[in-house]
Amino acid sequence: MFEAFGVRDFRWLWFGRFVSQLGSWLLVVAVPVQVFVLTGSMAATGLTLAAEFLPPVLFGPVAGVWVDRWDRRRVMVVADLVRAGAVACLLLVREVGDLWLVYAVLVVESSGTVLFRPAAQAHTPAVVGTGPVLSSANAVNAVTDGVVRLVGAAAGGVLLGWVGFGVLVMVDVGSYLVSAVAVLRTAARGGRRAGGEGRVWADLRWGLTFLRTNGTAGGVLVVMSLFLGANACLTALLVPYGVTVLGGSGQIGIVLSALGIGFLLGAPVMRVLVDRVAPGPLVGGALAATGVGFVAVFSATTTTPAALAAVGVGAVGSVAMGATQTTLQRVTPNEGLGRVSSVVFTGEAVATFVGAIVGPAVAQALSLTWAAYLAGLATILSGLVAWRLLPGAPRE
Repeated sequence: MFEAFGVRDFRWLWFGRFVSQLGSWLLVVAVPVQVFVLTGSMAATGLTLAAEFLPPVLFGPVAGVWVDRWDRRRVMVVADLVRAGAVACLLLVREVGDLWLVYAVLVVESSGTVLFRPAAQAHTPAVVGTGPVLSSANAVNAVTDGVVRLVGAAAGGVLLGWVGFGVLVMVDVGSYLVSAVAVLRTAARGGRRAGGEGRVWADLRWGLTFLRTNGTAGGVLVVMSLFLGANACLTALLVPYGVTVLGGSGQIGIVLSALGIGFLLGAPVMRVLVDRVAPGPLVGGALAATGVGFVAVFSATTTTPAALAAVGVGAVGSVAMGATQTTLQRVTPNEGLGRVSSVVFTGEAVATFVGAIVGPAVAQALSLTWAAYLAGLATILSGLVAWRLLPGAPRE
């Protein structure tokens, strides 16, 4: 599973990604809890998630055009510096009147991520190739996600009450700066193509056309948009659920850490299955199981059963997300992977933006539990769609 670590540039890319993610996950609990404590509003808390996905909705596909033109390494470095500067502004948040600044920071930070994520997605197969080492790299990244969720979520929840919001913010700022240095240690690859405004739109149309004509890539877009829309509903409800049912930010951190354990368990399974099982059955089954697991999480009234169910969600979710990512990387030419990835991320962002608003709204109209059940059902349906759209996806 760790074959990708034999590639020097991947080691640096992985290290930068790991450090920046760890810093960010310290705030995954802290920021929405801070907003919920200041306002007592589930809608205001849900808007923290919506704010993060507004930039991908607005200019995600265009960002992919520039990612394919520029040195992807420099794109990631600039994105890290932008995100570090934005997060530092959270130190100015003191009261309810400063809530607008929280949303503004999340929008700017997300704008940096709009550039970083497709650049990293395209840079990885350029570094390790599209063969077995790529599935190794994605499995390693899935393990990293698990470790980050395991350590970062719990630490953020506990440290919020211990050292305070400001310290967590500074740690996240530092993590982005470390990531920038690590990315600079990799070699420049791809991009740097000339072209004016007309060429930008031509490049964008290429990405859209590829997704329309390539059934596998288009299927990934549809499936992941459905899944992440439902997932956003559940994510927006997790903080109010943790505070009102489980007992506080520490309990939220435990549940998120349990998801991380699941990601760790699912990563080696994904590494084995992704080269042996067709994406349709693999992704479809994993997403259906994820939906069932989400229902179990929100059915729990104490931390232990919620955490146990979250382990299962993390494991099957890791398989689903790793399989779709590897599939997209393999069927898309690398010179256009930034554009295609950005369009996919934009579709996911639109779904997430809608889900972050719909979830709390349904919870207000019905109940938190029923909103979670409906989102879990939508996740199961996304698995059925995956089984339908991705049964014969080609593998290299």
